[in-house]
Amino acid sequence: MEYKEYRILKLSENQDEIWLENARVKEANIIRIVRRDLDWGNWVKRDLEMTSINGEKIRKSLGKRQLTIKNLYISTYPPVDGDPALLRDPVEHRKTNVQPMLLHGEESIEVLKGDLLFNEGEWELPPEILEANVDWIKNMTMTSSKQQVQKDRQLFERGKPFFTYFFIAVQVFMFFILELNGGSKDPETLIEFGAKYNPLMIEGEWWRLVTPIFLHIGLLHLLMNTLALYYLGLAVEKMFGRIRFVVIYILSGITGTLASFLFTSNLSAGASGAIFGCFGALLYFGVLHPNIFFRTMGTNIIGVILLNLALGFSLPGIDNAGHIGGLIGGFLVAGIVSLPHYNRPVRQILFLIGSILITGILVWQGPGTDSTNWDTDTVNGVAQEKISNQEWEEAEKLLTPVVEEGSPDAQTFFYLSYAEIKQNKLPAAKKHLIAAIEEDESFHEAHYNLALILIDSGNREEALLHAKKAYDLNRQDKNYEKLYNDLNR
Repeated sequence: MEYKEYRILKLSENQDEIWLENARVKEANIIRIVRRDLDWGNWVKRDLEMTSINGEKIRKSLGKRQLTIKNLYISTYPPVDGDPALLRDPVEHRKTNVQPMLLHGEESIEVLKGDLLFNEGEWELPPEILEANVDWIKNMTMTSSKQQVQKDRQLFERGKPFFTYFFIAVQVFMFFILELNGGSKDPETLIEFGAKYNPLMIEGEWWRLVTPIFLHIGLLHLLMNTLALYYLGLAVEKMFGRIRFVVIYILSGITGTLASFLFTSNLSAGASGAIFGCFGALLYFGVLHPNIFFRTMGTNIIGVILLNLALGFSLPGIDNAGHIGGLIGGFLVAGIVSLPHYNRPVRQILFLIGSILITGILVWQGPGTDSTNWDTDTVNGVAQEKISNQEWEEAEKLLTPVVEEGSPDAQTFFYLSYAEIKQNKLPAAKKHLIAAIEEDESFHEAHYNLALILIDSGNREEALLHAKKAYDLNRQDKNYEKLYNDLNR
């Protein structure tokens, strides 16, 4: 005899009312059984109305669009004044439909055996069950429910966490390393230790897709991500197991960094992308087990995700591109590795192919090698790196198209003039320094370099004006002071 699988949602104290859930029974996914000798029809009517209201609350908690409740009254006799339609016509409340049914006498077992409690097949009931069917139903459902609870609990306890603690230790250790080498909020220190910095990634440092996962900017950033990793990481590692968790965490962190690289130019670091990848993995769990997901954590998880994304769009300084990239990456990677003992090769291959296609399309549509398509900060950053490496011609080739066709700012003009000065192209450098000053009148380095070029061309009076301007803007620079004093004498 093969039993259907039920889960107890609610059991009254005196055990005369029980609510059951069975997701496999589409026509009655919620069953309410009431053992009561019915007397008056008005009580039945009020009870059905209250059942529909409670059912609507259950529908919302389970995240179902529609809910059908099969309401079974087990009574010795029907209500004395009952209208036959009362126990035949369904009762609706919003998106919940309650279907009443009265069972009395031996017909209760005949209805239950083939419709609700057992799968199809031949079976026989012992005589004692016919004499005490209510106790039998109660004991049977209690046993089945306990077994189902144990199966559900196993989904959340597949492995003992280890790598969650390991990743927490690594990011705390790296925070102290940053603090000892200039500070976790210092841009140069962050760049040196591997933060996401578009100019260097364009120059070939693609290992920066991984290293930002373990770096954090400031103590508050570290504490928030460590707390999030502790709760989410433990949950995901228990569900998916250690190896799958590591794959999900690292790859979703990489997709988060990649999305940040493709859509923002800001210097960034943090485990947020990988943490959002854990959210994505939990969403995939919800796809495989929707009833368990919404009954346990689904509503809270979705609410937290939406809240974080809303804050990311409304508050400055939050890398929402990295968050979204990590969320999508975590969902896709979870689909590839799947849950333990839940292998679906065709679905996993489709997830893998989809992930490759999405990544390829995004990279293809990314910044590319045409500097005129880059944002201004990225152009200036790459130019600065080339100049620091004394690659004057490369810097000029990079910046010239941007100046002619792109959206240059004062810094862009200045870097181009510097590369031209080093190549002794003074007329072009003079032109671009003037353009830099027109963009930013307080650009003291541009005033100083322009003064030097004017001296070489014999225009000492105009050189004095720019030397004075540079000195007025930055009196701490001894070179500015010396040049101004020399020209003034």
